Amino acid sequence: MAYRVVAIAEGLAEKVRASRRSPGYGHPVHEETATGYGPCRLCLRDFTVGVDRRLLFTLDPFHGLEPFPLPGPVFIHENECDRHPENAGFPADLLTHALTLSGYGRGRVLRAEERVCGPDVEGAIERLLTRVDVDYLHVRDTTAGCYDMRIERA
Repeated sequence: MAYRVVAIAEGLAEKVRASRRSPGYGHPVHEETATGYGPCRLCLRDFTVGVDRRLLFTLDPFHGLEPFPLPGPVFIHENECDRHPENAGFPADLLTHALTLSGYGRGRVLRAEERVCGPDVEGAIERLLTRVDVDYLHVRDTTAGCYDMRIERA
């Protein structure tokens, strides 16, 4: 099944880097050397612990998609990085992570959920996106619970 991987928008990352404020909330951004793997929510690559500088901020991954917010913490590289291309398939770095794929219907209604790791992710994406009651997926880190990205049908 063809799908799109939707990272945060480049403009949003640029705004956070420039203002050092969380979009929509105005909370101060926290700057640090990476103590965990991430990933960066723009390039969808893991951070190099102890080396990469990252920014932590509050993001509502439902903003512009659904009327009900669900804000939480996310990281991006402190310095500019390239956005993960939507048609480039599932990000390779995330294949080593324990992930939760949540299938949502319109109105932010959770319809289905699968926990996966490694190559099982492709099958889970296909199973969830073939359901008629699922409009899009949110991918979250199973351990930390943080939002990583959205997946939509191509």
